[in-house]
This record gives sequence, C-alpha cells and structure tokens, in this order.
Amino acid sequence: MLFNSFAFLLVFLPAALILHWLAERYSPQWRLPLLAVLSLMFYGYWDWRFLPLLMISILFNWIVARVFGHWSQRALIWCAIIVNLLVLGVFKYADFAMGIAGNFLQQTFDPLALALPLGISFFTFHHIMYLTDLKAGRAPQFGLIRYTLYIAFFPQVLAGPLVRWTEIMHQFDERPYLRSDAAERFARGLVLLAIGLGKKVFIGDPLSLYVNPAYEAAAAAGAVSVQAAWQALLAFPLQIYFDFSGYTDMALGIALMFGIVLPQNFERPYRATSLQDFWRRWHMTLSRFLRDYLYIGLGGNRHGLALQLFALFMTMTLGGLWHGAGLTYVVWGMMHGAGLAIGVAWHKAGMRMPPLAGWVLTTVFIALTFVLFRSPNFDTAWTMYDALIGHGLDGERIRWRTILLAAVVALAGPTAWAFTNRVPPWRSVAALLAVMFVVILFKIGDDANYEFIYFQF
Repeated sequence: MLFNSFAFLLVFLPAALILHWLAERYSPQWRLPLLAVLSLMFYGYWDWRFLPLLMISILFNWIVARVFGHWSQRALIWCAIIVNLLVLGVFKYADFAMGIAGNFLQQTFDPLALALPLGISFFTFHHIMYLTDLKAGRAPQFGLIRYTLYIAFFPQVLAGPLVRWTEIMHQFDERPYLRSDAAERFARGLVLLAIGLGKKVFIGDPLSLYVNPAYEAAAAAGAVSVQAAWQALLAFPLQIYFDFSGYTDMALGIALMFGIVLPQNFERPYRATSLQDFWRRWHMTLSRFLRDYLYIGLGGNRHGLALQLFALFMTMTLGGLWHGAGLTYVVWGMMHGAGLAIGVAWHKAGMRMPPLAGWVLTTVFIALTFVLFRSPNFDTAWTMYDALIGHGLDGERIRWRTILLAAVVALAGPTAWAFTNRVPPWRSVAALLAVMFVVILFKIGDDANYEFIYFQF
C-alpha cells in the first residue's frame, strides 16, 4: 500500500500504532515480533507472491551469518553476497542481459518477463552491507527477529533510506515510549509525515503533468514541441526530488512514531556548487553506500590519481545500472562518473571556480543528464534533446508557476527534518498541520494515487 493512500493512512498506520503501543505498554517482549509481523504484512500487501522471496532472503542471510560465527570462512560471506547479487540479477537484469547478448550474437532470446519485486535493490544492499561488515569483524550476530526488522522494517523496506546496522539495531532494544521526549518525538514524526505528504501531493504529483506528456509524445510519435521539452527539462529534476524526498520524509516520520530514527537522505541538493557537492546532498545513503562498499573497494583515492578517476567512473556507472536495467541508466551513470572525475582532476590541478558559476554548471549538467535518466530509450532522449535546441514542434507557452514554486521551495526552503526540529510546539502549528492533513486527504480522494518514482528501482 502507498503511504499516500487511504488504506495506509486511515487503516494500516493507525492500527499498527495502536497495536505497537499496547505491546510496548503491556507486553514489551512482543514489541519487536509485532513490528516484524506488521512489516511483512505491509510488504505482502503489494503482492503476496513476493513475500516468500523476502522471507527466504532474510532467513538465508541470517543463517549464513550464524554459520560464519562458528566457521569463520570469508569465502562463505563472498558466496552469500554473490547469491544475493544473482537473485537481484535474475529479477532485475536477466532480460536486459539477454537483450544485449542477443544483439551481440544476432539471435533472439525469449524474455523471462519476471515481475520486479518491490524493494529488491534496497533489501539486497542491506544484506550486502551487513555481510561485508560481518566479514570485516565490525558487525556482531543478531537474532532472527532483529535481523528481520533490519531488512524489512516497513517504513524503509521499499525505497530506503539505506540504513546501516550500526544506525538502527541498538534502537530496537529501547523502550521508545518511556523516553522523556517520547511525546515530542511522536509529534515530530507526524509533522514529517504531513510535510512529506504535502511535498508529494501538492508539488511532486502536479509536476508530473508537465513531464509525462512530453516524454510520452517523444517516445510514441518521435516528436515533441520545443515548449513541452523545455517544460519537462525544468520540471523533472524538481518532480523526482519532491517525489523521493517526500517519500523519505514520510518514512522518517513514520519510523519516528514507532521510536526509530532513520538517517536523512537529502540536504537541499539543488544548492550544490559542484557535482561532488550534489552527490553529498542527493540520496545521501546511496551515495554513502557506493563510496564505502564500492568506490573504496575499487581503490578509492589511496593509489594515485589514475586509479581514483577509474574508481569514480566505475562506481557511478554501476550506480547508474543499479537504478534500472537499461543502457540509458548506464550512460547516465557514466556521465556522472566522468563529471566527478573531471571535478577531481580540476581540483588536483589547483584550479577553482566561483560558487555561482559552479552552481550554474552543476544545475545545467544535472538537468540535461536527467533527460537521459527519464527517457525509456535513446531515441526518446535524442528527440527531447533535439527539441531543446529548437528542432521541435510548435506548442503552447510554458506553464511556469508550479515549476517556479517548486524551484523556490527546493532552493530556499529548509529540509523537512530541519524544519521539524525548529518548529515550536504551539497549538496554532498543530491546528495548521491538522488542516493541511485534511486537505491532503481530500486531494488523495480526488486524484489518482501516484506511485513513487523510486519504487521502480
């Protein structure tokens, strides 16, 4: 069920909170098993056929960790990591790989056409983070219930944030409603939920009306108007930001209501003055994963400039492939890898750039490469780029009001986390947020529910 749906907001979440409070109040030993069951129910609601895959994945990796505790063979962990990647590869990349192989061998292979289990990329990376730290001697053993919650905790199982075991495992042992600030944390969780819903419903979803028709026209007819192309170019970076950061705000808020603090994922990324700065602010938990578990493993910055540039390029190329089984994602990742490598070489040469110029170049680069990210194929991307330079159809004037509002909020506004921790606990604020929540419910009831963009990854 979607966070922005009646089924979640009016049924599942209230029921889960009541049951969680009862367990915490009267039978604390059942709190974690209850959260595990609720998380599995939440995941199974999407498609019960994928629930066994998640449960087998959890059980397999937990057993591997247990065996490793008695038989410390590093090869065991490597085999488990390979198995996790193979499962991800079969569901997400098998048809993509067969298509490339077919083109190379000039043969046609029947696609497997497997449905992509929601969240498989995220829970696979969680397994890999834990197993890698276990192999390095940094991670302890955990019971099955706690490990299940680490992987499947419902606020973050579908689209993150990517949480390290060090950030969450100790919180499962706390009695969250016995804390002196329990009421304040619960209230701030509600604020985060409301803000995230507002970002998704009032900004992210309306921007899709500027983006989707342009790319659909480019893909279907091979032509799009110049105005529509520019409108989509400006709107999509903002749409994906408010859609994904809105989801993250909701995830952080929901988790906080259950007494769990999840890591932040965004820090005003469109204020970045370099590409490196952008990736420190955008999808921060993924950037951190790629840095610590891939970039450093490829050599990082420890073995000379040439290897550092290669590691950057390969890390971002694989990061692009993680986003989707398509060459457009790979090339998008390659472009960001090349951009980051150029930035490192620029600084190594002792050159500097004025912040304003850096911001302009970074923003233009991100917007232009997002065209490739959003396009289903290279033909669509080329049609969009061609229209951007004036080789497109005539169309209506650009509708700029929603785009301008979104840009102002993204650039000038604080993050939802910062706002939530600054807002005073006044009744007037509570009343305003209550009204906002009611308006959101009416908006959800009036419009079709839009899925979150990152659910496809």
